[in-house]
Amino acid sequence: MIQLTPIAITRSCFRDKFAVPRQPGLTRHAWADLVIQPPYNRPEAFRGLEQCSHLWLTFYFHLAVRDDWKPMIRPPRLGGNRKIGVFASRSPFRPNHLGLSVVRNEGLLDSGGTLCLRIREHDLVDGTPILDIKPYLPYADQIPDANVAWANSAPVDRVPVHFSAAAERVLAYIDHDRYPDFRQLIEDVVGCDPRPGFRRGEDEERIYGACLYDFDVRFRIQGGQATITELCPLEQTVTSQAPGF
Repeated sequence: MIQLTPIAITRSCFRDKFAVPRQPGLTRHAWADLVIQPPYNRPEAFRGLEQCSHLWLTFYFHLAVRDDWKPMIRPPRLGGNRKIGVFASRSPFRPNHLGLSVVRNEGLLDSGGTLCLRIREHDLVDGTPILDIKPYLPYADQIPDANVAWANSAPVDRVPVHFSAAAERVLAYIDHDRYPDFRQLIEDVVGCDPRPGFRRGEDEERIYGACLYDFDVRFRIQGGQATITELCPLEQTVTSQAPGF
């Protein structure tokens, strides 16, 4: 039996699965700290990483673990109705629950005596175990003529995002060091319309909530535009802290 030990645990701005970008890089404003775990928390193990602008992360979909697996899945990019094979997708519901993302490297830091690797432009939920870290090599990893017929380009159907007066009042007083790029993160996440495909165009009065940092970001999407109705502090925050704390 193969056993894998996490190198790091993620402290992320994304506190649950809903509304997390479906691919890394869809928001430049998503920050996270990877808390390096013993015995890997030795600075010399990361020597030279400062020369790498981007990194490959292999991680474990810890919130998507199921006892069984299905050979066919419904990718959100196809509207949630068409099926393709699980190995032709990036679905988190996979036999071994492994994920792979390219993220921007923001460097090592000492957070209260704890070695952390700060990253940006990611798609990791808080608590995600990181199994491996490798440099992204442009000459080897970029393949200009690569294609995936059903997802050859980034989604472009973003909706405009507006903030209610109540949400603006909260934004005016938050600590921007503790919650970096918070407004832009909200705009990117909600602008991608994270609702399930089958919900779009139905019940447009419904309020949804996305847990970002320590806030429940409540929003409604009507008539092709989103409104942030409230920014409500979470009653019970996750024990790990988000970057910037």
